[in-house]
Amino acid sequence: MTGPLSGMRVIDASNFVFGPMATQLLADMGAEVIKVEPPQGDPMRMVGGSRNPKMGSFFLNLNRGKRSVVLDLKAAGDVARLDALLATADVFVHNMRPAAARRLGIDYDSLAARHPRLVYAVALGFHQDGRYAERPAYDDVIQGMSGVAGLHARMYGEPGFVPMLFTDKLCGVYLAGAIASALVARAASGQGQQVEVPMFETMASFNLVEHLADDIFSGPAAAAPARGYERVFSRYHRPLKTGEGYVCLVANTDAQWQRLFALLGRSELAADPRFATMGDRIRHAEPLYEAISGSLLERGAVEWLALFLEHDIPAGPANGLDELLNDPHLEDVAFFQTVEHPTEGTLRCAPTPLRFSASPRAAAGGAPALGEHNADFLG
Repeated sequence: MTGPLSGMRVIDASNFVFGPMATQLLADMGAEVIKVEPPQGDPMRMVGGSRNPKMGSFFLNLNRGKRSVVLDLKAAGDVARLDALLATADVFVHNMRPAAARRLGIDYDSLAARHPRLVYAVALGFHQDGRYAERPAYDDVIQGMSGVAGLHARMYGEPGFVPMLFTDKLCGVYLAGAIASALVARAASGQGQQVEVPMFETMASFNLVEHLADDIFSGPAAAAPARGYERVFSRYHRPLKTGEGYVCLVANTDAQWQRLFALLGRSELAADPRFATMGDRIRHAEPLYEAISGSLLERGAVEWLALFLEHDIPAGPANGLDELLNDPHLEDVAFFQTVEHPTEGTLRCAPTPLRFSASPRAAAGGAPALGEHNADFLG
């Protein structure tokens, strides 16, 4: 194995997307990930097309390079087998609600005495000292509760979801980072610890990076007439229509806007006090983008993008999935990799695109069949 986490063993008893996303990142960084599944398997095994039962495309893309063992944690003997695995591990990850973990005797307090160096990571819906502690949580629910779906309502009049498993995947990235941080702390102290990443609070924090806006000021002045980051709520905050196709255009600096105004034949806008500084342009995003949108209809997207590139103005195409899968830059950097899977044949995957000069990322591997590695790890 290679990668910065080479030599680390992760026992992953999570399923669906949040926890497995985190452990997929750890596996891509070189950790050995042993996926503990119930007898029926992770439900994601049944999602998407498949060539063989319980080897759905979604599961194959989220569990690359992991090992699979089957344990029925409702049986005392299998809980003991899990405990024996944990004695060999650096990290334990699960997405059980804490009450369920306590009933099984695999909560942090129960395990820490026997495995003091273990990093115990929990993928939660909510922090446990709040009133929502025992609620179930999935991506759509958290998009709604964290205000993400409400951002859509601000623009289009009704709430809507980001068309991807946005909160599951993003919280998985947070969880992987938290686990790596706890491993760094253990290297210094010799002690493991419990790591909790709650979906609701994580997404609330992420949403409010820009949308807390003027509510950051405490006291009476905090009452803003319209909360949030104004620019992104403009009706022009979308791919802009050209004479043929669409472009995604984000000029930011004063110099970029000056060049853009000149390129569009709208030099008079450079003298408009509403557009003089970044703060002015954000406050007047609606008239600004309305002023430039008409000029974009004079050429097609391909011609505009060539001109924007020539004048160092940030812009790109509005790719669909077909265009993304055939992007020439992704081909240049060998973004997609192929894996020869023993039962599923040749698979295309998009591994984590991080690079490390001294510890190259682990090569992409195939996802395991259900219980494929029972004999290797359970005897």
